[in-house]
Amino acid sequence: MRHSSVALAYDDLAERWLDERFSHTDGVQQHTRALKFLAEGISGWALNVGCGCNTRFNPILRERGLEIEGVDISERMVALAKAADPTVTVHHADVCAWQPPRRYRFISAWDSIWHVPLAEQRSLMLKLMSALEMGGVFIFSAGGLDGPQEHVDSAMGPSVYYSTLGIPDLLDVIKDAGCVCRHFELDQYPQRHLYIIVQRFA
Repeated sequence: MRHSSVALAYDDLAERWLDERFSHTDGVQQHTRALKFLAEGISGWALNVGCGCNTRFNPILRERGLEIEGVDISERMVALAKAADPTVTVHHADVCAWQPPRRYRFISAWDSIWHVPLAEQRSLMLKLMSALEMGGVFIFSAGGLDGPQEHVDSAMGPSVYYSTLGIPDLLDVIKDAGCVCRHFELDQYPQRHLYIIVQRFA
């Protein structure tokens, strides 16, 4: 089962996100951009999907008055995340089955949704965007391909599953969720790493 294989792979890889092999600024600039779309002076909750054990986004989320909640499928990642920042509520769960307990001003799914089986990605994205408050912002990364694709990669050691809906279907699901795309960027071109900032308006 792909869900369990991803969990086991990231159990093995968890410590890598805490040492010099991992950039501790990865995604911070993109999240700073996304947070600018939130109205000023309103507190609320932020959800980090596939939060991992690195807490680099937490300071900039707190600067915007956001309380932080995380969810991750890797038991080891969750344990390390709780040790690194005990004030954050972190759920050890498969986000596809997990039900958000509240609505959020901000949701991040940075380099995590692409590990979800292709057949489940659309329903997961609809669930996450429906958990946004009105005016809430969702940032996520994906494979910036022209159509759906899935593959297994062992570049980090363990075999890890990846998939993407592809750019046309990603934009369709954003529209179907009652959200609008605020920013769209292939930020590591020519690599096909895509990130999108979405805001709920309906």
